[in-house]
Amino acid sequence: MATIAPATEGLTTADGVSLKVSLARANARSRRRALLLVLPLLAFLTVTFVLPILDMLYRGIENSVVPETFTRTTAVIGQWDPDTAELPPESIYEAMVGDLKEAYASKSLGSAARRLNYDLPGVSSLFRKSGRRANRIEEGPYKDALLKIDKAWGEPAIWRLLHRESGAYTASYFLAAVDMRYDEQGDVAPQPEYRQIYLRLFGRTLMLSVVITVLCLLLGYPVAYLLATLPLRTSNLLMVMVLLPFWTSLLVRTTSWIALLQTQGVINDLLVLVGIVSDDGRLQMMHNQVGTIVAMTHILLPFMILPLYSVMKTIPPSYMRAARSLGANPLTAFVRVYLPNTVAGIGAGSILVFILAIGYYITPALVGGQSGTLISNFIADHISTTLNWGLAAALGVLLLGIVLALYFLYDKIVGIDNMKLG
Repeated sequence: MATIAPATEGLTTADGVSLKVSLARANARSRRRALLLVLPLLAFLTVTFVLPILDMLYRGIENSVVPETFTRTTAVIGQWDPDTAELPPESIYEAMVGDLKEAYASKSLGSAARRLNYDLPGVSSLFRKSGRRANRIEEGPYKDALLKIDKAWGEPAIWRLLHRESGAYTASYFLAAVDMRYDEQGDVAPQPEYRQIYLRLFGRTLMLSVVITVLCLLLGYPVAYLLATLPLRTSNLLMVMVLLPFWTSLLVRTTSWIALLQTQGVINDLLVLVGIVSDDGRLQMMHNQVGTIVAMTHILLPFMILPLYSVMKTIPPSYMRAARSLGANPLTAFVRVYLPNTVAGIGAGSILVFILAIGYYITPALVGGQSGTLISNFIADHISTTLNWGLAAALGVLLLGIVLALYFLYDKIVGIDNMKLG
């Protein structure tokens, strides 16, 4: 059976090159040009987004400071069985004395002691004190010498901690991020109740983010509808008012809410003036969840209005007129015809506001107080104050994982393809 040759078979270009080869070369050049155009953006995203996430993930498991500071001890402590009730042999005590002397002289003992103190509070002072006095130990028995400095060196929990954290990587940060820890026997166990804070913080962050998203939707939908349906001159004026907050510093907007919401603030003064509340019964709207919800709803509201407006603007007004002409009342026409056409904008605005709210930092820090702060505030505190970068990284990775999980859940239920901006 004869085969039909392709239309380009046997054809050549003006320079004698096969047309098929010439088209392949042109396509290759087009792909290379497209790659070169995209390459700067790809490099920018890699440097500013991908690499920081990978670095955060690495810091959540990295534990190099302990093996680098106690090199002799980590090299020999594997000979000791942490499951036994006996203390390590004399050789491990001798290695620890050598490490204490060297670390104290190189001024690296403090960082290692601080790292171990995250897992077992109180050991930081033990290592610092022992480092100062280790130079007095010139010969064995080293075990008795360390016990003379502090009797805590006779507790197996110290040595189990060193045995567990002698590797280059650790799971301690991620355990702490979900209110878990290693107990004195080395088993995973819940944190004491007074230290169980992070799961509650994650729950509070999710709850407040959902509340803020719902409030932004309820307040933003009518505004977006007006922007899309009013005459152009009026809608342009309203759009300027929607965009006006972007021309003001976020810090200024947040501090303005402090002046409005505080006990002696403008809102309470007005309520007292009209007799709604008494002067002694002023409302507490600052440094709690109320302040966080009000201030963040105001700040994030434009991020809900703009996606809704861009979708509503594409809905022909004839849809509603057609529904009315077919006998539907205004409410039925809105629910059955208009609202389904705005689902894409609702999804875009909701996911945008929710993701922004879940990672907000400045506003909760200023107006949230103890009950209105989010997990992002504790991440910043561990980075800048406690210097526990490992725990901050672990909390950040978990927060990123929660956002991605909710994103994929949204994709399964609603569909990312249905999220449009017009």
